[in-house]
Amino acid sequence: MSVSKKYERMKISTGENRLRLGLLFNFQPSWMGGITYIINIVKTLNYLNDEDKPEIYLLVSKDLEKYLSEISYPYLHVVKWNHTSVAKGFLKSWLKGKNIFIDDIIDAYRLDAIYPVRDCPVKSTTKAKVIAWYADLQHKFYPEFFTQTTILHRNIRLKFMLRNTDMMVVSSQAVRDDFQTLFKRMEKVNFQVYHFVSIMDGLEALDFQSLKEKYQLPEKYFMVANQFHRHKNHKAVLLALVNLKAKGIIQHIAFTGRFPSASNSAYMAELHHIIDDNHLHDQISMLGMIPRNEQISLMSRSQAVIQPSLFEGWSTVIEDAKSLQVPVIASNIKVNKEQLGEAGDFFEPHNSNELADILKNYPDRNWDAKFYDDHNIRIKDAAQILLDIFKK
Repeated sequence: MSVSKKYERMKISTGENRLRLGLLFNFQPSWMGGITYIINIVKTLNYLNDEDKPEIYLLVSKDLEKYLSEISYPYLHVVKWNHTSVAKGFLKSWLKGKNIFIDDIIDAYRLDAIYPVRDCPVKSTTKAKVIAWYADLQHKFYPEFFTQTTILHRNIRLKFMLRNTDMMVVSSQAVRDDFQTLFKRMEKVNFQVYHFVSIMDGLEALDFQSLKEKYQLPEKYFMVANQFHRHKNHKAVLLALVNLKAKGIIQHIAFTGRFPSASNSAYMAELHHIIDDNHLHDQISMLGMIPRNEQISLMSRSQAVIQPSLFEGWSTVIEDAKSLQVPVIASNIKVNKEQLGEAGDFFEPHNSNELADILKNYPDRNWDAKFYDDHNIRIKDAAQILLDIFKK
């Protein structure tokens, strides 16, 4: 790990009483869920009263610097950070008896807390509060979606997180329950649940009619906004369209999200077989990765968002829909029910006929309807919960 000399010499200008928080921004560039999560953390803290806003040191890897333009915060210091490899970092930490992933950073910026820590081979030698975050335990429930190496790496990291951090933050009660079920002696771990809320400010307003023409969408459409991973369960949506088409009912679905990097993806081949064999081309729009403001604009004008996932920790897509007051049709997994409460329409994720029945009778969108609690209140509540976690 190395820290830019420019930032090592940075002087403190915002006072000694402000909480000094380090945020680790070093996810894989392909994991939009993690990237969005950290950007959202900063935006949420901006809703605190000024005197309560922490001073944030954002430790950003080179691959993620392009996202810095999305962040505006009055007490933000950007630290360009070169992250050591996990294997090398674990070995050096064990040899030196200190956590080389975070201890030098904490000392350099006199941090009070650091988050989200995912590598903690030994306890930190500093006095800072070391807070871990784990998105979900999908690899425990769907190991067939992972390589054996990935499962091993995840289990090792989890073991040391639970042993050596001060707190474990999870995104839902459902994830916390999974930890309690799958791991022993969890009563010794300080768990905190934080439900993040999507924030839509700073997005350029777009002319919807022009956008609809750009993507050749009909007046009425549903939307699925997930990366094309197998657990996202796009298959159920396509099979629901097949079911409806056999009954003479035509619905249109717009799909956004990153396609697999592998050109020979077995999952994409399976989806294309369903599309080709059932002649669904005129009922779907495969849009792939599109600009965030375009995605949000399309979502806001959809009849509903469909979230068919087999597994989630806390769905960013559902949070986006809630912030936009867009109805959601979701798989009936525990976390989706926790997230939507009575506001959602649910179906069994392996039963595409149930989804078809919902789509068949789905009412036209009432543009004045409010499905969820007030957005600003939800954000302010989330900001206070975050602050309590970092200061607790």
